[in-house]
Amino acid sequence: MTYRAFLNVEASLTGRRWMGPDPAEERLAEGMMQVTRLPMAVCQTLVSRGIGPDQAAGFLEPTLKDLLPDPMVLRDMGKATERFLAAVAKGERIAVFGDYDVDGGASSALLLCWLRAMGRQATLYIPDRIDEGYGPNEAAMEGLAAAHDLILCVDCGTLSHGPIAAAQGADVVVLDHHLGGETLPEALAVVNPNRQDEDGSLGHLCAAGVVFLMLVEANRRLKAQGQQGPDLMAMLDLVALATVADVAPLTGVNRAFVRQGLKVMARREREGLKALADLARMDQAPSTYALGFILGPRVNAGGRIGRADLGAQLLATDDAAKAMLLAAELDRLNDERRAIEAAVRDEALAQAEARGIGALAWAAAEGWHPGVVGIVAARLKEAVHRPSVVIGFENGIGKGSARSIPGVDLGAAIQRVAAEGLLLKGGGHRMAAGLTVAREHLEAAMARLSELLERQGAADEAPRDLRIDALLAPQGATQALIEQVEKAGPFGQASPAPRFAFANQAVHARKMGEKHLKLSLPDAAPNRIEAVAFNAFDGPLGPALMQAGHQRFHLAGRLELNHWNGRTTVQLRLEDASVA
Repeated sequence: MTYRAFLNVEASLTGRRWMGPDPAEERLAEGMMQVTRLPMAVCQTLVSRGIGPDQAAGFLEPTLKDLLPDPMVLRDMGKATERFLAAVAKGERIAVFGDYDVDGGASSALLLCWLRAMGRQATLYIPDRIDEGYGPNEAAMEGLAAAHDLILCVDCGTLSHGPIAAAQGADVVVLDHHLGGETLPEALAVVNPNRQDEDGSLGHLCAAGVVFLMLVEANRRLKAQGQQGPDLMAMLDLVALATVADVAPLTGVNRAFVRQGLKVMARREREGLKALADLARMDQAPSTYALGFILGPRVNAGGRIGRADLGAQLLATDDAAKAMLLAAELDRLNDERRAIEAAVRDEALAQAEARGIGALAWAAAEGWHPGVVGIVAARLKEAVHRPSVVIGFENGIGKGSARSIPGVDLGAAIQRVAAEGLLLKGGGHRMAAGLTVAREHLEAAMARLSELLERQGAADEAPRDLRIDALLAPQGATQALIEQVEKAGPFGQASPAPRFAFANQAVHARKMGEKHLKLSLPDAAPNRIEAVAFNAFDGPLGPALMQAGHQRFHLAGRLELNHWNGRTTVQLRLEDASVA
């Protein structure tokens, strides 16, 4: 059955059709409201996530007690934990080999902090993005094996057959979440929910989640021996940061990881995150937005364009002075990264559009910094609504990153192209992946990748619908309502914040900086509601609303609380509008 566009908006200012709850969802939400006494907007949010009245209370208060899986359901978990605890008990030499992104840094920091609490130390090794590339390499693993008894590879290693084989004389344990191949490397243990012989029920975990589960099992075994393990609840801020920054789905136990982790982070006990938050002028309680867009990019900056281990060092240190120095350097590198990213982004978008957008948008050039191609790929994906690949070449070898759209498994497609010999290497997960390609194979590799993605429906020209969760009157958009809606969070990947529509509104618009728009809604009185639209002047939204005059508009966006100068006000993060 086809339903009429919400508020009859067939083509908004950004060219989208608005689609609201269907009549069945409305009836379910009304029934839930009668049973639970929750506001209608909250019930509509829950219904849109498939939550029934009997599940509502548990969903609104996700706890690790209810959602944490038994770590032992993962293959090799027993072997990994046993070897880890044996190394700790015997005082063996341990090395942690981590990826250079937030997930790798947080995973490494989890292990370093746990070991420090147990009176042990470990060597941290984060490979240089440019000189060494992603994951273990033979030279590094040989060097670590010569000086260590146990090497823990975190957020990497699942596809590293050669480098792990090169670690002669040391045991290797892999704690990862990237898609596994048909065979596994000859490590002592490979703990990965995305191994091909796993059932996939925990495939939504990031690497830090996998590491946390091993530490849960380690603590459980210590307790059985009459020993007290380190406080794992105090480490959930690291798991939350990694989960959000790695764009892991906020479903299942990930919701509890992030919800509880944000509470831990609010206590400001981790020196590195405290220093970074202060430098970034975070003056309110941490949120998923802060993790993904304020703290995450700064932690990532070292791995992108600076010293690869800066992020992990920051997250692991308990020295306040060292934390301030590391945070300042990461903040500086993040500013530098932004400038580099802007130049590459403009060139990549122009190149992809000139080539033509099919099932895949891609761009490649000599000299593009490999540290920003992932961010630019994400921007390209957002602009053209297609899986996107951006590649920087140096000396005939291209290193690239790829980002996908919902419903398209990009990691599996890239892994297949690599297996067919068109890529030097490649892999990742459904939404993000990396690759290395020789110049002479570039066109063929991208053509083959496009073909595989087209088979998954990536080129289908479906209407660009904007999903609306509920219609609100401005007077109903109160601080109390927003606080109740936020209990349905945390919001992020696979669990977007609800989008509300406000019908037939007068607007007073003004420009903020060069690209942004600020609106006040006079019809909201006595409520005071302002709307903000970032980058509105990059498209039609900003110019149209600036010229509103007496014209009235339907508005759509996500509600949030804005904390400024000691005051808290309701703000609409505007995403779209249509002439009423």
